[in-house]
Amino acid sequence: MLKLMEATLVALVIGIAAGPQFIRWLQRKGIGQNIRDLSPERHNAKQGTPTMGGVLILVAALIPYLIFASKTVPSLIVVMLSLGSGLIGFADDIIGQRRQRSLGLVRGPNSCSRSPSLQSPCSWVCGMGVDTKLAVPFVRDGFDIGWFYYLFAFLLIAGFSNAVNLADGLDGLAAGTGAVALFAYSGIAFLQGKTELAMFAACLTGASVGFLWYNAHPATVFMGDTGSLAIGAAVAGMAIVTNMEILCLLIGGLFVVEALSVMVQVFSFRVFHRRVFLMAPIHHHFELKGRSETKIIIRFWLIAAILAGAGFALYYLSNTRLPTI
Repeated sequence: MLKLMEATLVALVIGIAAGPQFIRWLQRKGIGQNIRDLSPERHNAKQGTPTMGGVLILVAALIPYLIFASKTVPSLIVVMLSLGSGLIGFADDIIGQRRQRSLGLVRGPNSCSRSPSLQSPCSWVCGMGVDTKLAVPFVRDGFDIGWFYYLFAFLLIAGFSNAVNLADGLDGLAAGTGAVALFAYSGIAFLQGKTELAMFAACLTGASVGFLWYNAHPATVFMGDTGSLAIGAAVAGMAIVTNMEILCLLIGGLFVVEALSVMVQVFSFRVFHRRVFLMAPIHHHFELKGRSETKIIIRFWLIAAILAGAGFALYYLSNTRLPTI
């Protein structure tokens, strides 16, 4: 436990200490966020804000992990999954910088803050001895779905990567909610005796909070696809390796809501030619309703914390008070 806390603190300190110099480097390189014309008007002030801050998150998390952890297979699976997804996001960020454009924030069918992609380096994960049973709280043996599990795992990783990407539309929203979900899974991994896995999730939590020091409203840096895809893949990877995939829908419930709001918007527009929300994802709907960005972010953080806490409590109760049948 002490080593886990030390690693988390080191990740936090690295994120805060390295932040200013990293932000200045991004500014010198001219790596800034491009804001679309269809975005909420208040977002115009964010044009040119340094992006690709996900690099800082990953570096701040990896350094203490490499120092303190003994690199078990479960933890390495999540590390490689996060890095692989982060690299995909990094490539997306580089392409966006070169073309000077930012996809998304469309009021029509694709009314979202990012351009979702189903690419995810998870196919190799599905053959590494992962249990094909889906654990369900208070159900002793779970449900073995056989090879369908691998399709489910792919969709979970790709879905959460894109869901976090969609949520990264307000200052600190993705970083804060991602940290909450990762913290909950760190606790679950620790209770399962997977301390190295818990350590990496804790390091990512600390790194995300350190990044949040500069990403909180008004943000001086954005995480970009590099960070959002990595965090989403890490949450899903933690769910798979701890065999708590179903609980991921509750622990990461805020991301699920964000993704569902886009799906509902697209379906409604294409089928009924009407919008359910003023703009999707749903956080932009509240912006256009006149809510302040800070109030939306804090309330979403609270919702994410409640959902993650409920998921952790459900796991704890289902594994300490299993009914005898």
